[in-house]
Amino acid sequence: MELKIKLEQLHQKVVGLKDQINTEEATKNAFVMPFIQILGYDIFNPTEVIPEHICDIGTKKGEKVDYLIRKNDDPILIIECKHWKESADAHNSQLHRYFHVSKSRFGILTNGIVYNFYTDLEKPNIMDEKPFFTINIEDLKDSSIKILESFTKKDYNLESILDSAEALKYIKAIRKEFEKEIETPSDEMVKLLVGRFFEKPMTASRMVSFKEYTKKALTLSINESISFRLKSALSINEQIEKQEETVKTLPVDENNDSKIVTTEEELEAFQIAKAILRERVPSERIAYRDTLSYFGILLDDNNRKPLCRFHFNTANKYIETFHNGKDAGEKVLLNNLDEIYHFKDQLLKTLENY
Repeated sequence: MELKIKLEQLHQKVVGLKDQINTEEATKNAFVMPFIQILGYDIFNPTEVIPEHICDIGTKKGEKVDYLIRKNDDPILIIECKHWKESADAHNSQLHRYFHVSKSRFGILTNGIVYNFYTDLEKPNIMDEKPFFTINIEDLKDSSIKILESFTKKDYNLESILDSAEALKYIKAIRKEFEKEIETPSDEMVKLLVGRFFEKPMTASRMVSFKEYTKKALTLSINESISFRLKSALSINEQIEKQEETVKTLPVDENNDSKIVTTEEELEAFQIAKAILRERVPSERIAYRDTLSYFGILLDDNNRKPLCRFHFNTANKYIETFHNGKDAGEKVLLNNLDEIYHFKDQLLKTLENY
């Protein structure tokens, strides 16, 4: 959450300053260095963030990469910068050369707005032609921010990143090809789909018609899928509103204690827990009960089958899980409700106890 806030602040800075940034050096100072700092690296420590790092290549001396980042004295990342008006998508031969001699496993090519991350998935110690991950400061997505967390000083783990890098690279490539097919279906795509139900010869004129049909069919399918998701989201909101109305008119706990007030945060926490648990059990088996000391989530509305408890009645918020048994609850601090998703494994394991 903190990383997201800082990146959004950087975005505001980029929007406000970029028209006044006229050089590559200014781009580095105004946009790239704050980005490095957001990742947790000390830009004022020349042994950790090294500007103009020398990367001599054979007999060619004086070659320098804009930044080299070290962790525990090991080079982990090199960064080559462009002016913000230049594209960060084009392959950079300089970064390719520097990667070979820097001993770093990752390289970034950036214009201060778009950051393309490269590694050597295809050939050892030779940078791939295409990035495996891209983040755009002007189009921040939660999924991209989550990936970026693994490059922060606090969470950096080489093996973990490499394990996911190949998947990220090829998922990105497949998605790009799929988007092309949606916009302009290829002959191969049309033949693949139409050939499953159309047995007549595919003439040139029919191919033209079926290309248009395929484009409309794919677009319609995607639009309907989006519409269904929106309706589902609205339905969940309506359910929450109805539950809130019920809370206002009916006692929640079995003791009919009028001092108990079920809050919106508790109901939202219940919906998150329910979304996780319904992967294994029907949603109607997941219930909640509010008490003076905690907000409990139960299986089959049975006090003997606690799934988790939320302690939201103090300044700090906690989740209590029972994956080690219903008599061995473990309380953990929550900084925000989204962190409930981090306890997915514990919640699903708790179901196995009953």
